[in-house]
Amino acid sequence: MTDQDMPSFAIEKLYIKDFSLEVPNAPEIFLEREAPSVSINLNTATKRLGDDVYEVLLTITVTAQAGEKTVFLIEVGQGGIFRIKNVPDDNLDALLGIACPNILFPYAREAVSDAATRAGFSPVILQPVNFEALYASRMQQDQTAAAGSDVTVQ
Repeated sequence: MTDQDMPSFAIEKLYIKDFSLEVPNAPEIFLEREAPSVSINLNTATKRLGDDVYEVLLTITVTAQAGEKTVFLIEVGQGGIFRIKNVPDDNLDALLGIACPNILFPYAREAVSDAATRAGFSPVILQPVNFEALYASRMQQDQTAAAGSDVTVQ
């Protein structure tokens, strides 16, 4: 096996593709004494850009609510372009679904925390995410959905 045939993985570019911060009830919301409840939604998407080049987008949405009022809404789409060569197809999906989001997560976490602070709130510290478990769960859901669609009608 020559060096050209060896599997390789490289980060071409890391960037913020989408960023949104909303504080719809400012300035009155700063007078609220109720501690907000925070919900976090996380999503990943992959797009092939060309031969051996892929974009992975990790989107994190953080919503803080105090009762019925939205305290703030932060959405960060942290993107990365990755060059992946000579990786078997059965390993490529896992690499894009686990390793790449693991690389992107610290950057997205920092953007979320910084946005909350700049908006006048305490920083939002996102806990580590097990992308391997999320990937396995998604694969299991896909298999269940595929098995459900194999129903034979007579």
